[in-house]
Amino acid sequence: MKNYIIFDLEWNQSVHGKADSIEDFPFEIIEIGAVRLEQDCRISSEFHRLIRPQVYTQMHFAISEVTHMDMRELQHHGENFTVAVNDFLEWCPKDSIYCTWGSMDLTELQRNMKYFAVENPFPKPLFYYDVQKLYALFYKDGVKPSLDTAVEELGLLEERPFHRALDDAYYTGKVWARMMEEWGEDRLLPYQSIDYYRIPDNKKEEVRMTFPSYSKYVSRIFPSKEDAMKERSVAEMKCYKCGRMLRKKVRWFTPNQKLYYGLALCPEHGYLKGKIRMKRIDDTQVYVVKTLKLTDEDGAMEIMGRKEDVRKKRSQRSREKKKRLRTGQKRS
Repeated sequence: MKNYIIFDLEWNQSVHGKADSIEDFPFEIIEIGAVRLEQDCRISSEFHRLIRPQVYTQMHFAISEVTHMDMRELQHHGENFTVAVNDFLEWCPKDSIYCTWGSMDLTELQRNMKYFAVENPFPKPLFYYDVQKLYALFYKDGVKPSLDTAVEELGLLEERPFHRALDDAYYTGKVWARMMEEWGEDRLLPYQSIDYYRIPDNKKEEVRMTFPSYSKYVSRIFPSKEDAMKERSVAEMKCYKCGRMLRKKVRWFTPNQKLYYGLALCPEHGYLKGKIRMKRIDDTQVYVVKTLKLTDEDGAMEIMGRKEDVRKKRSQRSREKKKRLRTGQKRS
């Protein structure tokens, strides 16, 4: 029997912002809320814990403004994080399917577990369902709405607020249940997301996923962007429909050193556009998330247009640099 665990977290941060945060620990969890949906997508159980902060012991004004929590409530009613998270993990049945609104909650949960020396029980790679992403995909042409917007659009609003962990988990569960009712498991469940907190350690652990309308590849860590782009598994473009290795119509190019775009043509399925996102580990090390998606003539022209824009901007910068050099030489 499937058990869907839909959970939400609230967290605090340094009142002085990122500059005053502990490295690799920007957010401290202060509330865990979750609902459990069984096979019929009915809520069968709820979980809720307040957590007493140990690191960021002053409430950031923005957190207080959104959640209406204050430090006195947390100090008086909150539990130690280790106790609370172990209770949560024990409450989750074995082989639970995790669902969240957005992509941050599982990452921050694991980050807090590492900081407080709680053993990480999740599989690697860790797959889950991002309900926000799926709602955007099935209802909004890819535009991600807020949770309260989705709830209102589906007519699910009840007499309970937003922006507290249990309430947001409850509403996310209601959205998930409605989507399962309208679209069915066969349509929704192929669209798993992967959590990026633990990156593949080696080539064997690299992740390749094929969805109905695109494919995704998550690489191991490379010493630099240049090393990543030299790797065949990063640079290749393979049609996810037929598995054919394709020659590129537009070689990988980048407008900003963070995103790379490419274009290939499958003789059977048409144009395939690619996007590579460079994810930083530190000042030099990166890992790659590559997505490949079939597109039409207009999509192909868009990629070609981006490539031409990049070429023009580089030519303009080159002309300006030469002009500055000539001006400097004349003055000297």
